[in-house]
Amino acid sequence: MAAARRFGMEVPAENANDAWPKWKIGLAVGVPVAVVLGGLWYAKQRGRKQSKEKKDENDSRTETSKAKAANSASPSGNVPEKPEKELSPSEQAQAEKNKGNKYFKGGKYDQAINCYTNAIQTCPEGEKEALATFYHNRAAAYEKLRNVKMVIEDCNEALRLNPKYQKALMRRATACEQKGELTQALEDVTAICILEGFQNPQSLMTADRVLKSLGQTKAKEAFKKRKPMMPSRHFIRTYLNSFLNDPVINAAKALAEQQNGHSEDISSYQVALQKLGAEEFDDIIDLCSKEISASLTNEIEARLLRGTMYFLCNQQKEAMEDFNKVLAAEILDKRVKVNALIKRGSLYMQQEKHTEGLDDFATAVRIDPDNIDVYHHRGHHNIQMDRMDDAIRDLENAISKCTTFAPSHVQKSFAEHKKAASQMVGMNLPLPQSVLQSYKECVDMFPEYGDARALYAQALGDAGKFEEADREFNKALELEPDNATALVHRGLLQLQWKQNLQEATTVINKAIELDPKCEYAYEVLGTLEVQKGPGSMVKAIELFQKAISLSRTESEMAHLYSLSDAAKAQLNVAKNLGINLPNLAAMNS
Repeated sequence: MAAARRFGMEVPAENANDAWPKWKIGLAVGVPVAVVLGGLWYAKQRGRKQSKEKKDENDSRTETSKAKAANSASPSGNVPEKPEKELSPSEQAQAEKNKGNKYFKGGKYDQAINCYTNAIQTCPEGEKEALATFYHNRAAAYEKLRNVKMVIEDCNEALRLNPKYQKALMRRATACEQKGELTQALEDVTAICILEGFQNPQSLMTADRVLKSLGQTKAKEAFKKRKPMMPSRHFIRTYLNSFLNDPVINAAKALAEQQNGHSEDISSYQVALQKLGAEEFDDIIDLCSKEISASLTNEIEARLLRGTMYFLCNQQKEAMEDFNKVLAAEILDKRVKVNALIKRGSLYMQQEKHTEGLDDFATAVRIDPDNIDVYHHRGHHNIQMDRMDDAIRDLENAISKCTTFAPSHVQKSFAEHKKAASQMVGMNLPLPQSVLQSYKECVDMFPEYGDARALYAQALGDAGKFEEADREFNKALELEPDNATALVHRGLLQLQWKQNLQEATTVINKAIELDPKCEYAYEVLGTLEVQKGPGSMVKAIELFQKAISLSRTESEMAHLYSLSDAAKAQLNVAKNLGINLPNLAAMNS
């Protein structure tokens, strides 16, 4: 199985954990970003001064009023004392607020609420900033009493009076997150990030957390309603080629050799095998169903093939039923059983049922310890779970079973690359030469294998060897002209190399012309539109929505919803606060 779509190879079990950090892409209005191999390439940032925090309204400050009455008697002692000077409404309100602050610090939150309420009722309506402070302080007291509803209501009032009140925004964001009102929470924390110039790590972490929760919530519901869809030929071919011992695929090859171009009176299953060999995938499920309903001799194999196509078409329930029935057969060829276990295990992994998935792989190893496919596909899933040492060990096992199987060599290089990249996070070090050498050896061993060249090209780009990278991308596309994902990465190379956003966009649009089902292309284009500024944000959202409609897993869908929701939040915040979002393309020029 191919390593990861972000590295030129799409797989049905792909995991969105390899996705770009959401706040850095979806929210980073003030941070020019472009994507490259291994994660993110950051353009030089133009720092923005962090907004000053307003004073803490809950500290016990001295009263601003100097309205203490003076009791001064005349020298003769016969003049009566002067009466105390009467406090103005503003002064009375401040006095109540200060009293409330003392109660708050003493943990007497009900009394504090009464004082803040008196302050609100006494303060003149025109003194909006003071009123906003009183409402926010009362919200803080309600927060201590865990009255989320009143926290939100008082923060609403504070923000009506002072829309850029950062403490009220954060308090409302926290309360909305607790209440499950994630869209409002996201808009509030987005506003905070923008007002702070994206310089506060704590705010950014909050944004990432809210985005993740919101994306997961939306994806869980949307994934249930998604429609089955046949992926591109390149996608299916890549998946099928990740097996060396698949009995169905091997049967299709054998049938093609036997018939040698002559048509015969053959069964529905054999016709399905012919379609498989010819990469005519649309009718395979119906042909297998016909074979199964007739209860013919190839029922088990037909069910395995149909389950595979269901899996590729995102019909998970149907795929699981077919794999279960294959595995329930009393008499079953060893390779058929192992293949069904691998595919059911992969389906479990796609559903994030990791224990069940790994159990299937372990069973497959016990049944056929020399089967390369078990180690290769388990290695892939270990990569997705960021278990790089386990992945490398599995892939080394796979290579030991068959030294000429290109996908295992390439995926091992990818696992080593990812491990090295994780160890270099935050260190600003060049890509280790050993990573480049590993990919180069794959290219030398398998010069006609397009994925090897595509990964090598991305590694070269990451190392700053842009001209070499572009040449390798050209060779990869010559070998696989329908590899739209490689074309997307070539577009990103142009951005990394030449900082030319327009050229990158043009190349990626060609990938969509090549394969309209290339979800990754829409995702990257949407992210590039975000960088262009607020005028392109609507288009970015449309592109993210298109990617969502093509996404293959719930986790991938959640990631895409996060990007879309982040863009929507920016638009709403900019409109509500009257903020002009910067044009990142101009900043990056």
